[in-house]
Amino acid sequence: LRMLQVKLIITGDDFGYCPRRNQGIVDCFLAGAVSNVSLLVNGSAAADAAKLARRYNIPIGLHANLSEGSPVCEVLKTNSSLLNQDGFFHGKMGFRTALSKGLLNMSEVKQELKAQVELFRELTGHLPPHMDGHQHVHVLPEVRNVFAEVLEEYGIKYTRVPIEPGLHNCDWIPPSLMDFYLGVEEDSFNTVDVFTKHGIRWADIYIGLSTMGRNMSVSSIQSAIDSAVLQLPARAAQSGTVTIELMVHPGYPSVPPVGGCGEGPDDFSQSWERLHELQTLIKPELQSHYKSRNIQLCSFKDL
Repeated sequence: LRMLQVKLIITGDDFGYCPRRNQGIVDCFLAGAVSNVSLLVNGSAAADAAKLARRYNIPIGLHANLSEGSPVCEVLKTNSSLLNQDGFFHGKMGFRTALSKGLLNMSEVKQELKAQVELFRELTGHLPPHMDGHQHVHVLPEVRNVFAEVLEEYGIKYTRVPIEPGLHNCDWIPPSLMDFYLGVEEDSFNTVDVFTKHGIRWADIYIGLSTMGRNMSVSSIQSAIDSAVLQLPARAAQSGTVTIELMVHPGYPSVPPVGGCGEGPDDFSQSWERLHELQTLIKPELQSHYKSRNIQLCSFKDL
């Protein structure tokens, strides 16, 4: 494994959520602790985030959001299947429930995804090199097909498929959260063929569920990377290069009412766990671990 060149994409999700999230992600990028970001275009500080990305030359992609806050497509803001009775998206679990009951109109999903790509282009001046889903909505049944069509139409090459090696052995994850993660994993397995058929690519290895929030530590990141590389399929190992995406959520905690995607910030955004991720990612021993393992930080557009 010593000869294996590991390309590690550390993606800071939820860029644009609030000014304090933006600041935290920029601080991580400048410290060499994050190498890529994913923008919520309906976030309250999205325009500011795009400016910061331009100023500091931060590689930026799109964090497509169908579950939190308000749509960006004007037509869908008033009367659409994507909204609950309060006029906001259905929420992380609410979206999944509405989908399973057949209540979501897929042409509206497509309309909103395209509107988010267009707004991303307006804010940044370019199309996103990669596009994934906030709260993993992009791997859900039906949504995955529409998502793949949108990526293909715009020529967006890369996405994220959240199948994490070793997830089943993480006994520190509470059962309710583990159930959600296993659902994400199952949806992801069922998405592989759809994305492949549309010519979409993703990193060889995904990490990020087992290292989120309070579960992030220097050792949890190190062992997740090491065990994932050890379990590598032979074909990837043969090529001599392996790509890993590590999904992270660093930031300074949101202070209400500022932030969010239209409804104000959620609990995770206000919690100490975001700051904990930031403080862990910038630790020098993590940086020296990357060097000793021949791990090179990069972004999707570098692949």
